[in-house]
Amino acid sequence: MNAKDVDLTKAMETADPGRGRSAATPGEIPAKGLRDVFWRVMSEISEERVFLIAAGVSFYLLLALFPALGALVSLYGFIANPSDIGAHMAVLDELLPPGSYSMITDQLTSLATQKTSTLSLGFIGGLLVSLWSAANGIAALFDAMNVAYGEKEKRGIVSRTLLCLAFTFAALLFAVVLIVAIGVIPALLAYLWLDRWIEILTRVARWPAILLLGTLGTVLIYRYGPSRERAKLRWLNWGAVFSTLLWLAASWVYSYYLENFANYNATYGALGALIGFMMWVWISMVILITGALLNAELEHQTAVDSTTGEPMPMGERGAFVADTLGKAAD
Repeated sequence: MNAKDVDLTKAMETADPGRGRSAATPGEIPAKGLRDVFWRVMSEISEERVFLIAAGVSFYLLLALFPALGALVSLYGFIANPSDIGAHMAVLDELLPPGSYSMITDQLTSLATQKTSTLSLGFIGGLLVSLWSAANGIAALFDAMNVAYGEKEKRGIVSRTLLCLAFTFAALLFAVVLIVAIGVIPALLAYLWLDRWIEILTRVARWPAILLLGTLGTVLIYRYGPSRERAKLRWLNWGAVFSTLLWLAASWVYSYYLENFANYNATYGALGALIGFMMWVWISMVILITGALLNAELEHQTAVDSTTGEPMPMGERGAFVADTLGKAAD
């Protein structure tokens, strides 16, 4: 940052003291500034129709779910026995709403028990269909990120589509590696005569692992989703950790609610498990978008350049929240 920009930042801090206008990280924003951020986020949730946007994103993601499961089984079959995939995903049982886990594993089991030739043919067809279908879901998610960050889509159709496809394929590949690891680690511990630690390790390590992986995935969405100059990681971490923690808590609360109070099966019959899963996806998307709003308003609070690369003056940074200052709450 040159001397002129430093002077401008100092002038803004002097004109509006105690709000973090010169903050280089979110941690440097004082309580008064965080209050501004909080009220702007609350206002944006209503003004940007976050609940409606989350519903649209959820619709596209649900359309992509079952084709993606087919591609997942096909990919998994290249390195392990496809029939084992359901057992290796048992860690999701306590995270998903009641009935959702069995709905997914039943589909996986059905796909895994198909003939090898069918899986081989399904690999290309299922993978292409799932990538294209999931690309629509990812594109909708990226649109939501643009709304949260106050951006308009500036990427070309080809580059945006390739980015969505890359995200989808990377997610599927990562899921395969993770599922294989879930099966390999217990076998490795048993080989080393440490099998008595398997249950303890599973109980102790799974939630920190889910928290870590969820945070990393969320950071990637926040960084590459919006069509803008990329934000520095320090301006993404708060929203990512917030949304991941809130998502875990909301998942537990929602599952408890379904198990003890709601009875979707009585209302929707055979569709009860699917409706419960749809609601869980919608809640997850609301939380994800809210985390993006939090990151955006934290950036909006400071006059310091929050984007990657060489520091640029306000108005030339290629990101709305970095090029403007958010309004004070009072």
